[in-house]
Amino acid sequence: MNDTPRRILDAAGELFAERGFRATSMQAIAQKVGITKAALYYHFASKDEILQNLTLPVLDELEAVLAEAERHEDPETVRREAIEGYVDVSLRHRHTLVMLVRDMTLLVQAPVAERFKAILLLANDLVCGPDRRLERRVRAAQVVAGLGDPIVAFHHVPARELRRLILDGAWALLDAPPPQPRGHGGGRPAALNEEQSERLRSLHATGHGAEDLAARFGVSRATVYRNLKT
Repeated sequence: MNDTPRRILDAAGELFAERGFRATSMQAIAQKVGITKAALYYHFASKDEILQNLTLPVLDELEAVLAEAERHEDPETVRREAIEGYVDVSLRHRHTLVMLVRDMTLLVQAPVAERFKAILLLANDLVCGPDRRLERRVRAAQVVAGLGDPIVAFHHVPARELRRLILDGAWALLDAPPPQPRGHGGGRPAALNEEQSERLRSLHATGHGAEDLAARFGVSRATVYRNLKT
C-alpha cells in the first residue's frame, strides 16, 4: 500500500475513534489527510470500504498470532504466546478497537461478527489450556476480555506502559507466580527465574533481539545477555 491510502486509513481510524463511524464524513477524512474529496474517492469508493480496510487487518493478525501460539506443544507457552500476541495486535490497532466499541453495531456486521466470535472462542481455549474445569474456563474468558477492554478504556496511555499493566493483570488472574523482587529503589527486576530464563532463550532463538526481550521481561539488557550465556 502506497503512502496516500495509508494516510487515509490512519486519518479515518483516528476520526472514527473520536467521532464515531457514522458521524464522520468523507469530507472530514479528506480534510484531515489534506487532499480533495475527489482524490479520496479515487482511493476508496466509500466509508464502508475504508471500514473494511481498517477492520479486516485486525482480524487477520489476531487469527495469525493465535494460530502461531497454537502450534506450540507446551500449554504454558501456548497461553503466554496467545496473550502477548493478542495484546500486541490490539495495541497496534487501538484506534480501530475504540471505533468498534464506540459503535457496537459495527461488530455485528458480517463477516466481522462471525470471525471475531471465532477469534474470541479460540483465544479462550488457548488461555484456558488442557484444564477444562468450569472455573478455569471462566477465568480464561475473564482474561481474554481483559486484554482488549483496557486498550479502549485507556487508549491515551503510552502503548509500552499499558502493555505491561495489561499483562501483569492477566498473569494475576491466571494465578501466575508473582513478579520478581525489584532492585534497590524500585526499577527493574534484578533477575529472572528458571522458567522466565528458559522462555527468554527460546524467544531469542526465534529472532527476538535483546532490547525487545528486555522490554518483555522488564529487565535490563545486561540481564538478558547474562541469561543468554547460561
